[in-house]
Amino acid sequence: MVVAIVIALAAVVQSPAVEAPCGDEVQILNEDLDTFDQDPRKGWRSVVARTNCRAKAAELLRIYREMLQMRLDSLAWHEGQVLAELGRVTEAIAIFQQAKRRDVVLDQPQEGWNAYADATIAFLRRDRIALQQARKRLAATPIATTMERQPDGSFRPSSSASRPPNLDVVDGLIKCFDRSYAEAYGSSSCRS
Repeated sequence: MVVAIVIALAAVVQSPAVEAPCGDEVQILNEDLDTFDQDPRKGWRSVVARTNCRAKAAELLRIYREMLQMRLDSLAWHEGQVLAELGRVTEAIAIFQQAKRRDVVLDQPQEGWNAYADATIAFLRRDRIALQQARKRLAATPIATTMERQPDGSFRPSSSASRPPNLDVVDGLIKCFDRSYAEAYGSSSCRS
């Protein structure tokens, strides 16, 4: 979830946070849903009330909605993981399917996330070929530039990513293909 928020903020914030003519976008996007949507002095309503800021308010509404959808996707994903760990494979697969994303969210391509979902589903279906194909797609995805919040509140590009996210998880699913999801996902011996 934190990565999703950071990616979302990266789409909006390109330099240290400064009070813009339409408001502090980082602060606004970090507000809880009720404040962002309903408080007349905060959130998108504070932006739309400013001169020449209607377009910015629309942009912030879109970004917040997409961030919220990513959070919901993440919650669905975690629900699917718990179900898979319990051996409730059919239910887990259905939830994992729901957690897949549109092609682009917050101006970031989602093929890596969807390849990860496809790999997990293939593992649960015991389809080694589909799992390996999904792994190839995941490995081929460009590494997204994420922004990390600095102690002073600014954002700077992260240089720590060297592989697509979750590639190690998929490698573990392949390595421990004959084990349960709980073992293949959770065992350090599967990911080494």
